Amino acid sequence: MAGVKSRLTQDAVEQLQHLLGSRQFSLLYKASVHGYNTSIFHAKCDAQGPTIAVAYNGSGYIFGGFTSQSYVSSGAYINDEKAFLFRLKGKEGVLSPLKIPVKTATSAVYDHSTSGPNFGGGALQLLDQNAAAAVTSSNDNYTFNVADLHGNDLGLMECEVYRVEGKLISKEKMRHEEREIRSYKPYLNSVPQIRILVLGPIGAGKSSFFNSVNSVFRGYVTSQAVAGSDNASVTTQYRTYPVKDGRDGKPLPIILCDTMGIEDNSGAGLEIDEVSNIIKGHVPDRYQFNPAGTLRPDSPGYIKTPSLKDQIHCVAIVIDGCKIEILPEKLEDKLKQLRRKVSQFGIPQLVLLTKVDEICPIGELFRIILFVTFLQMRITAEKLGIPLAQIVPVKNYCSELELLCDVDILLLSAVRQLLRLAESSPLTRSTPPCSQS
Repeated sequence: MAGVKSRLTQDAVEQLQHLLGSRQFSLLYKASVHGYNTSIFHAKCDAQGPTIAVAYNGSGYIFGGFTSQSYVSSGAYINDEKAFLFRLKGKEGVLSPLKIPVKTATSAVYDHSTSGPNFGGGALQLLDQNAAAAVTSSNDNYTFNVADLHGNDLGLMECEVYRVEGKLISKEKMRHEEREIRSYKPYLNSVPQIRILVLGPIGAGKSSFFNSVNSVFRGYVTSQAVAGSDNASVTTQYRTYPVKDGRDGKPLPIILCDTMGIEDNSGAGLEIDEVSNIIKGHVPDRYQFNPAGTLRPDSPGYIKTPSLKDQIHCVAIVIDGCKIEILPEKLEDKLKQLRRKVSQFGIPQLVLLTKVDEICPIGELFRIILFVTFLQMRITAEKLGIPLAQIVPVKNYCSELELLCDVDILLLSAVRQLLRLAESSPLTRSTPPCSQS
């Protein structure tokens, strides 16, 4: 939830991950921001899947409850054999984890529009009477010592509810992604490497994406492509970057093609008509972009008869996830034009939503998996007219000095998806060159 920070400390996050089997969390509701109100709680948290409610009191206790089922304001009990109550910290904030499993699964959670998080029909109820208060009572659904749960302090300093998401990515999962990319082989022998055109607004992270992918396979953070943040595009040339497996390793089956940034004003940044030349393979490496005019058949360096391997097989549109909600109208229109132009060639597209660590900060980025809310992805899908399945979160290496597993897996997943999409490109399955205008 952009702009609203979690109160959970890193050690609390790690304890929750341990209780839940190493999962990740997305903040849905924060009482001090949204109000101690059960209607707002349900508006924010209904139909969100598994959730965990976390309460904080003035005595330093952190406690709450988990349900693997969605709230839907049904007015009835939820059957959930995986539900449990917990305490993360006890008196004066001392770390002392406690897990209290449900005993009667059929009455695990009471789901009513007038009640806040309510486990076991009053075993633990938060937001009691729309106030910063809790109610607890050991019963047949959950059996525990009430004082152990919250120290008999029922006043709440805060109440947060998180959506509980997938398991953390393991290093083995990351290695599997790497193997799939290394072993990928295009269908046509005449196309030994998939060419991926990287497009997007200035400052979104196009050049940084190549640097980051290159870093993963080099084994250390490196910056080959010029990257940065400015009012104008840092990239002024068309560059094709093969990715090698290791410092002196063999080329991988991908070439990332970097371009000038797209700007909302006409006559500035990459022009839509130039994209057609790039897709058809007419633009040579190191071509200097000229916003005042596109490459012509009589221009120096123009490739008159490009081969299939020189043409673009897939397009990655890089968007700053922090700015998608405030995207200028002219820029939004230009991106839609760009999508239509690419679609005319039948070229598959994938949106890379960058800077996800700035969209949803929770805990420490370097210790937990990065994630992006479905809200941001839906906004992106609506603005660009692209299916949700073709939008993936990415974190580029910017200030880090060492590789991080959580960052690597997002980059590798994006590359793998680009390769899979490229298989549907007409250029990787047929022999005629592009002829569209």
